[in-house]
Amino acid sequence: MRKIILIFTVIALMTSTCYAQKAQKIVVSKSCSKLYAFDSKGDTLCNFDCSVGMNYGDKQYEGDKRTPEGEFSISSIEDSRYWTFDFNDGHGQRAGAYGPFFIRLDTPGWRGIGIHGTCFPELIGTRSSRGCIRLSNENLLVLIDYIEVGTKVVIEED
Repeated sequence: MRKIILIFTVIALMTSTCYAQKAQKIVVSKSCSKLYAFDSKGDTLCNFDCSVGMNYGDKQYEGDKRTPEGEFSISSIEDSRYWTFDFNDGHGQRAGAYGPFFIRLDTPGWRGIGIHGTCFPELIGTRSSRGCIRLSNENLLVLIDYIEVGTKVVIEED
């Protein structure tokens, strides 16, 4: 009986330690197609391949398929499981286009920019988005545990 209690205690401590720590900052490297989450000491909590805007450079105008560069913050975390999007590929509205969550960024001058999942996991690591940062749905679910509204997000220049 003591062994079972000890095992449950260790598991509970490990779980609370993993999920109690929040990211101080998220950094997106457009040139490497990577997203990093750092704690307050600068240690890496996690890193994932990501997709960024199809076109290089800082966002200039709506629809330019560029990911904005600079320092932003998370303004909301939204359930996007039932959102759809038409990629104009002849398949119409696609369910699950944004994955399970849309992490909306406060990007002055631009709306609709965020970090989200995808219905095209095979494109992760490529320049294939319309300006958002895409993660695999599995990695997005990991990232969600480390972030909160207000977390700083830095998107580096190409």
